[in-house]
Amino acid sequence: MRSDEVKKGYTRAPNRSLLRALGVTDREMELPFIGIANSWNTVVPGHTHLRQLAERIREGVSAGGGVPFEFNTIGICDGIAMGHEGMRYSLPSRETIADSVELMIQAHRFDGLVCLCTCDKIVPGMLMAAARCNIPAIVVTGGPMLSGRSAGKDLSLIDVFEGVGRVSAGTMSEDELQELEKCAMPGCGSCQGLYTANTMACMTEALGMSLPRCAAIPAVHAEKLAIARESGERVVSLVRDNIRPRDIITRASMRNAIRVDMALGGSTNTVLHLMAIAEEASVPVTLEDFNEIGNAVPHICHMQPGGPHSMETLYYAGGIPGVLHRLLPYLEGGMTTSGEDVRAIAEAAPILDASVIRPLENPVHSAGGLKILKGSLAPAGSVIKAAAVNDAMWEHTGPARVFDSEKNAMEAILSDRIREGDVIVLRYEGPAGAPGMPEMLSPTSAIMGRGMTRVVLITDGRFSGGTRGPCIGHVAPEAAVGGPIALVEEGDAIAIDLNKKTIDLLVDAQELERRRAAWKPPQSSLEGVLLRYSRMVGQADRGAVMKK
Repeated sequence: MRSDEVKKGYTRAPNRSLLRALGVTDREMELPFIGIANSWNTVVPGHTHLRQLAERIREGVSAGGGVPFEFNTIGICDGIAMGHEGMRYSLPSRETIADSVELMIQAHRFDGLVCLCTCDKIVPGMLMAAARCNIPAIVVTGGPMLSGRSAGKDLSLIDVFEGVGRVSAGTMSEDELQELEKCAMPGCGSCQGLYTANTMACMTEALGMSLPRCAAIPAVHAEKLAIARESGERVVSLVRDNIRPRDIITRASMRNAIRVDMALGGSTNTVLHLMAIAEEASVPVTLEDFNEIGNAVPHICHMQPGGPHSMETLYYAGGIPGVLHRLLPYLEGGMTTSGEDVRAIAEAAPILDASVIRPLENPVHSAGGLKILKGSLAPAGSVIKAAAVNDAMWEHTGPARVFDSEKNAMEAILSDRIREGDVIVLRYEGPAGAPGMPEMLSPTSAIMGRGMTRVVLITDGRFSGGTRGPCIGHVAPEAAVGGPIALVEEGDAIAIDLNKKTIDLLVDAQELERRRAAWKPPQSSLEGVLLRYSRMVGQADRGAVMKK
């Protein structure tokens, strides 16, 4: 066992003395040491209940014959950080989480790892650490929040964000918005729809890194407590059998995760995070894998925000095992943390509501929910959640409305300076340029809230999983490194075609070369984390991971 490095032999008497100060017994010195990385805090609704789940994990580890050691990582709430300077710190936190888990695991020579986490950057950060350290590991995701409720309607956080646009448009009063904000979020758990937090929980299960059903179990359900205990017990078996993350996170399992992503119509952020996890696991995945799989796998679950179904609804319909069952014709076999092959899990899974997990022959859309667009505006690629775009906007050409900051774009939207047909270009918001690649949920929700259906938003930043409409993010190369998006001028014609997967700046090459010769990168005054991050981060098409 790895932990023997800190507890075996007379030279380790000082190390053992410190362990005895924790109450470790002679018998426990012979058992596997299991680290539990817990992102509990009292800032993030998705994390406030994780202490209780950690208790059950510790019980499971002990019952399985291991010794649990719990430690914490940070966790940022993207919703609270949204729309202001704080959002620049969210994506960098993913790297800090991965680093902090690696530091604790490697310094203390744990034999196994349980990652207890919820929300947007925390789940991928912990998966990156598990792949990087490659010791036996299992993930317990905290589960979605129950839906809010008002006047007989289910509510989620996106209703509140879009309410801001409705107040601006004069179709909702500020008092009505305040009532909405009071009843949309009823308690602990990740935000209710298939936004980034829940999509990443689904990806974790689809990868095989959490036990079956884990992703969709609501945060407050007793089944979540049970699966936490089972996961604690199971990780000890993984240690004994020496089954490691890189045995589970393979090219086949990554492609299965992408298949589930396409079937669900998940967040565009999954492209960023799955690419980053693949980088850490040394698995060859490219943006072309997303388009190839998206062409084959239909979109079969009409999830919020583009559709009506919450994660709670998906849970009662059969959860991710039910989705895997539908996708059996496409699935590749592979090991999971449960000890079962993913195809065996899929074959045994019931589908309890075919109106939620629809048959392959009756999909929401015939192709997958995400698309990678390329063209003269995004030579290295960009991402759109096609599942959340109405059919009339799959092809569009319009004039560019150019903004170099989210603040300026938001002011233009709320002051009625954007018109139907416009193509908003929001740049210098990429991984290095922002830095931190902030999400643009505030402007996209304001557009929707104002009732505008024919406005495109294109950015080298990214979008919340709650974004809907023709919103294209992750444009690469980004403006800060001289990508074509930096050369767009007010009024330029931009054409998008989701059927052909193209995004083009309709300006001739000679004119673009003239603009490029005059372009200079913007100067910014940065310090601390953001300064280091801007100098070391890579481009979005490779997952915005730190340069090796």
